Amino acid sequence: MPSAALHQELADELWNADRSAKQIAPLTDRHQDLGIEDAYAIQTINIDRRTSAGERIIGRKVGLTSKPMQQMLGVDEPDFGVLTDEMIIEDGDLIPLSRLIQPRVEAEPAFVMARDLAGPGVSTATALDAIAGVLPAVEIVDSRVTDWKIKLVDTVADNASSGLLVVGGRMRPVADLDLRLMGVVVSRGGELLDTGAGAAALGNPARCVAWLANKLGSLGAGLKAGDIVLPGAVHKMVPVRPGDVFRAEFAHLGAVTVRFSKEDAA
Repeated sequence: MPSAALHQELADELWNADRSAKQIAPLTDRHQDLGIEDAYAIQTINIDRRTSAGERIIGRKVGLTSKPMQQMLGVDEPDFGVLTDEMIIEDGDLIPLSRLIQPRVEAEPAFVMARDLAGPGVSTATALDAIAGVLPAVEIVDSRVTDWKIKLVDTVADNASSGLLVVGGRMRPVADLDLRLMGVVVSRGGELLDTGAGAAALGNPARCVAWLANKLGSLGAGLKAGDIVLPGAVHKMVPVRPGDVFRAEFAHLGAVTVRFSKEDAA
């Protein structure tokens, strides 16, 4: 079992990579014995650092909720990362690429929790009952690991490859929507890039919230009222180029615009 000292050393590497916007070699190339528990321990060290520096936890993101992504990383369940208030970007604001290393965009709904929720025994129906509403969102994922050469342990340790989050301003109650069929159209500079629907995320995005609540419950934690939960992408990640302007248009939710500065990423 890798030691707490190694967890701290790898957390330091990821922290410094994030702060300096520099890439590091995959953790799993250098430490083949790292397991998923080690990865979450490393993630937690850096989340504790963020909160000690004054950042506030505002929710979680669920990753690897589509079958193609699970197959690519050779896993059979999702993972999660932690969202803080410093990751939020207002709809349409310019994002400096110098903040990021190798960003990609993913359009997905964002859930806002109406009440606390923790496992065990949370079902999709229970999760739906605990969700206040849905917002249109675009997650800007990023990796501190060179060229996105990640395995499950790498991405979990790296806070599930979290970057930034752009959320729209119109929330709809989940009772008004069929989340499985809710579509999104993603364009760049007015050109259609991709489309997706909610069913790509574990068959129903609310099932991702149930999975997360059960997972957190097994770790002695849970979701809180007001938390934002990202259930995972419903289309392919799209690499970002300098000056890109993305627009994600969601059925029944409206659109979100994401604008990047013209200078290169770090």
